[in-house]
Amino acid sequence: MSHFSIEFFPAKTDVGAEKLREVARRLGALGPEFFSVTYGAGGSTRDRTLGTVKDVLALGYDVAPHLSCIGDSKAEIGELLDLYRSLGIRRIVALRGDLPSGMGRGLGELPFAADLVRAIRERHGDHFHIEVAAYPEAHPQSADLATDVKHFVAKAREGADSAITQYFFNADCYFHFVDRVRAAGCDIPVIPGIMPITNFANLVRFSDACGAEIPRWIRKQVAAYGDDSTSILQFGEDVITRLCQQLLDGGAPGLHFYSMNQTEPTQALWQRLGLSAG
Repeated sequence: MSHFSIEFFPAKTDVGAEKLREVARRLGALGPEFFSVTYGAGGSTRDRTLGTVKDVLALGYDVAPHLSCIGDSKAEIGELLDLYRSLGIRRIVALRGDLPSGMGRGLGELPFAADLVRAIRERHGDHFHIEVAAYPEAHPQSADLATDVKHFVAKAREGADSAITQYFFNADCYFHFVDRVRAAGCDIPVIPGIMPITNFANLVRFSDACGAEIPRWIRKQVAAYGDDSTSILQFGEDVITRLCQQLLDGGAPGLHFYSMNQTEPTQALWQRLGLSAG
């Protein structure tokens, strides 16, 4: 059975929150296994993340809150986990997180995602299904892919159940990463993260910052379309549909869609791929 899920980020305004509730209703009709909700650097969106989690729960959908350990104390993280458990949540996305702006070199009581996974298990046993991050093209701060694989395996050994990858546009990098992880004795499912191509200028800026490579042929083709946004959207949909199908045909256990809080891009991919609800 394949697993399909969708990610949101917390809205910054009441108007944005209402729009996101409508997006959740529409995408919820597709039947994803769960929605995940991101968590800002150093807990900077803690209240808004919690608000979004409650909104999605109120619509009747399963939610996996993101939780990062940098910038939060072990006690603060424990209190948030207790609250999530009281709300009936059974899945957590456990991340190291990015350093918030202005934060010094000290990483706190739980400096790495593996430490966070261990802390969750120590406090709540097997209550939560724990997702962790995977980086098929290596984390931007990793020395090399071998080091990255080592850190990934450490998270699994501390109790992670499955992983969601950073988005990518080259299926070979995903399969190579999974092969390396399996060779290291780690067998947890690794779900590819899928980023629709919509606002290409924003995608380029974000990709350059997070280390996701946009192949040169994609950049060249988008540049050739100039200001023709309709053609760019159609081209992007074709490219990502082929990528998703290649991943599923190659044995990927599912897909996790980065919705960017929009309905249409994820909905179009879902329908083109013929993904089943529920």
